[in-house]
Amino acid sequence: MYDWAVLWEWVELAARWTHVITAIAWIGSSFYFIALDLGLRKSPDLPAGAYGEEWQVHGGGFYHIQKYLVAPERLPDHLIWFKWESYATWLSGFAMLVLVYYLGSELYLIDPAVMELTAWQAIAISVASLVFGWLAYTTICRVFVNANQTAVMVALFGVLVAMAWGYTHVFSGRAALIHLGAFTATIMSANVFMVIIPNQKIVVADLKAGRTPDPKYGRIAKQRSTHNNYLTLPVLFLMLSNHYPLVFATEWNWLIASLVFLMGVTIRHWFNSRHAGKGNPHWTWGLTVILFLVIAWLSTAPMRHVDDTAMNGAALVYASAEGFDDVVGIVQGRCSMCHAAEPGWDGLAWPPKNVVLETPAQIAHEARRIYMQAGITHAMPPANLSYIEPAERARIVEWFRNAQRGGVEG
Repeated sequence: MYDWAVLWEWVELAARWTHVITAIAWIGSSFYFIALDLGLRKSPDLPAGAYGEEWQVHGGGFYHIQKYLVAPERLPDHLIWFKWESYATWLSGFAMLVLVYYLGSELYLIDPAVMELTAWQAIAISVASLVFGWLAYTTICRVFVNANQTAVMVALFGVLVAMAWGYTHVFSGRAALIHLGAFTATIMSANVFMVIIPNQKIVVADLKAGRTPDPKYGRIAKQRSTHNNYLTLPVLFLMLSNHYPLVFATEWNWLIASLVFLMGVTIRHWFNSRHAGKGNPHWTWGLTVILFLVIAWLSTAPMRHVDDTAMNGAALVYASAEGFDDVVGIVQGRCSMCHAAEPGWDGLAWPPKNVVLETPAQIAHEARRIYMQAGITHAMPPANLSYIEPAERARIVEWFRNAQRGGVEG
């Protein structure tokens, strides 16, 4: 029988790697163009319609770049569109959401202690929330298109705080923060797909038809691009948050996520000010440190744990599979000194990754992780500090595969 759990692990890795590659490409080009735009300089010999220029050196060559606020008089033969980086990042990110949280909803998406949901209910809420995010955001931008843009950003922050609170009262802590990141990333990608690129295509069509493009399309696209600039760093933080229980598994996880958005603003403000030649607002770093310390303080609130007595359907199959009693003894003897509500290993104040393996219910709930981390691979225990034997690893593998044969998809 083919080991579908191993295959699934590689599918997730491929999707994650694709997501990282495309995100680097998108964020890199986005940050570059924001810095370029802010660093443009006027010069007396600029061609008609040009707003500014920049001379840059990189890789042993010099580059001379000019920006047109609306468009040049004649459309060049070769025009590069920066759009697929954004699209591929969102598509690969949504694929990860499906692979990890939708298809693994009982393990990662749903927490019965937060809200009793079926898998389909949780998935429907997830998808609907992403759609709602774009509709709410674009409505704010359209209604207040001529308003003070700081007020628009404050309104957007209010939506993000409300969603942070809402997600943590529907999904597991880990899923809540990932969804807040996906919520924000959907807004960013939709900005490119629904506003920035369509507006640029209107300008190109006007040029081809010999018409003078309306400058409003460039202003609107610039507004959305600026929003994306300030939202990027918080999204990165939220996407990495599932590795740190001190972020997602605390009572104040929604407030931590909200403050992360403020840190993103302060950090980007420093870089944007530098690139625009407006000095070095070092106060932004001081404020960022204060926000970070507040987040660290909030993270010490009681951590949320999976119910140590309740088991879902999949966990019940693992608990009833042949060899489970042996595995419980192995895990409790080799793993639970660290993976405990109050770890007994010196230097650990909380269980790694917030995984607690003290009771049979908890062990059944984490069956797939135990199988991958201590059965198939030797990642756990680290450096085999608890001296788990090869025969014990083999027993874990046998038990998990017995459960698979009993009806659990790996």
